[in-house]
Amino acid sequence: MRKQRRELQEANVSFLDVISCGFGAIVLLLIIARVGDPAALEEADNQLMGSVKEYQERLFEIRGESVVLDERLKSRQEQLSELTERIARLKAKLASVSKQSSQLSQSQSREKQQLQLVLQVLSEEMERLLGPDFQRQNDLVGGIPADSDYIIFVIDTSGSMQIAAWEKVKKEMLNILDIYPEVKGIQVLNDMGQYMFSGYSNKWIPDSPAMRKNIIKTLASWSPFSNSSPVEGINTAIQAFYKPGRKISIYTLGDDYQGRSIRSVVKAVDRLNKANRGAKRLVRIHAIGFPVHFPPGGTPSASAIKFAALMRELSYNNGGTFIGLNSLN
Repeated sequence: MRKQRRELQEANVSFLDVISCGFGAIVLLLIIARVGDPAALEEADNQLMGSVKEYQERLFEIRGESVVLDERLKSRQEQLSELTERIARLKAKLASVSKQSSQLSQSQSREKQQLQLVLQVLSEEMERLLGPDFQRQNDLVGGIPADSDYIIFVIDTSGSMQIAAWEKVKKEMLNILDIYPEVKGIQVLNDMGQYMFSGYSNKWIPDSPAMRKNIIKTLASWSPFSNSSPVEGINTAIQAFYKPGRKISIYTLGDDYQGRSIRSVVKAVDRLNKANRGAKRLVRIHAIGFPVHFPPGGTPSASAIKFAALMRELSYNNGGTFIGLNSLN
């Protein structure tokens, strides 16, 4: 009896296993199988594929825009790097110029102090030798009469002056301006009679510290054509600016004279600068010679000798002074 019951239980368990597996398979088939309207399912698939395609295209566009933006960023970074380097170079240049300007200012300050000391010593010595009641008969500074209210520079702008003597020219112009602390008018011409400032043609440049600095600054890049003859500049200065009652001094700065005849120039200036009988000349003519064509230990050129002879004669005949520099340093 017990043996029959054990066989029946084993049969029942196997039957339940089969039933369970079959039921699980049916459930699995229902889960895997797509239940619903085929047309709706197809439409949903199409919409899904369309959305996927749209998002893919948008992704490609974003990637393309990202590449363009990366290129622009790289270009801007290169430009920024170049600008940074340029700013660094300009700052270095500015520092160098500031240092040179400071050194020049200190040098000029020392020279002015030395000049004031020398003038003080000379004045004391003159008073000691000549007595306290002595009065000067003229207004000479360094041998140059400084009694004019107007000054005109006639500057040789030839290549030789530009290359070899231009820094010295600026220094000498500053020295001349220092002789005249204040004047009623200034003018700057080249030896051909061309004006430094075309806006002041036939007009006086008003004197001021700022204008004096502007003249020296403009001189650095001023290079009109020159024939190395001061005749045209002197004639223009006298004809355009002389009027009765004006005390005018012309300062001629040059290194050589390329003209043929010294005598003809002297006579032409004499006729132009001739005042009434018994009176002084209309204007004073001073000259400064720069030793550009004086090689160390060598013989000066013929044109340099002619310039010295011409300007010595002109300055002597026209109440001025000729100074020949012995160095460009």
